[in-house]
Amino acid sequence: MIVDDEEMIRLGIAKILSKSELPVQVTGLYANGLEAWTELSKLAPGELDVLITDIKMPVMDGLKLIEKAKERMPGLAVIVLSGFNEFEYARQALRFGVTDYFLKPLDKYDLFQALWKLYHAKEEARAPEETPQVERGQEHYVVERIRYFLEKEYDKPFDLEKLALRVDLSPSYVSKLFRQETGTTVTDYLIALRVEKAKQFLLDFPELKNYEIAGMVGYSDPVYFNKLFKKMAGVTPKEYKEQHS
Repeated sequence: MIVDDEEMIRLGIAKILSKSELPVQVTGLYANGLEAWTELSKLAPGELDVLITDIKMPVMDGLKLIEKAKERMPGLAVIVLSGFNEFEYARQALRFGVTDYFLKPLDKYDLFQALWKLYHAKEEARAPEETPQVERGQEHYVVERIRYFLEKEYDKPFDLEKLALRVDLSPSYVSKLFRQETGTTVTDYLIALRVEKAKQFLLDFPELKNYEIAGMVGYSDPVYFNKLFKKMAGVTPKEYKEQHS
């Protein structure tokens, strides 16, 4: 259920979710807490899994909605949206057991990750003895998330365990799934990505030294970077820059 007094935000979140690989269904869009509560109060405790709500709304604000919703559905997950100047409201909302709190404008990948974790938690609760796995639409989504993290943080030290934790799966399963979906390993994908980024930097910032470029794409050892670059590109960074200058 999505509740926000800004129509563009309500429709935007619904559109994002409808186009995602997430196993979710939007049950309703409401402009204020009272509208949402009127519908929510008709539902049985297990009929709604997640409430996404703004805090400051007319008629009934998000805090009152959360309070009433949690009284009726103690296990309901609540994701709160708010502006930068609404910290006090957010602090109050946390007392009601809010699952996640995001500032506007909402980053869709943060929302995806939050919903993905909630989905896995629900699946684990149903079958706690089983290792969390994902179905085939969902596999594509997980791989896209991994790619997103790699492309966003290619310059940082790589840690497969931390990466796996962010998609709520085991490192071995992440490795297997990524190779199955892309035909390459996570490490090889990252190396190729870093080399491509290095090529861009070499052409866009020709005044930079090789060791500076190396550091910008995640390699503290410029000698290792040079060898890796030549292996992938067929030429050294210096030669590549000269060929394209």
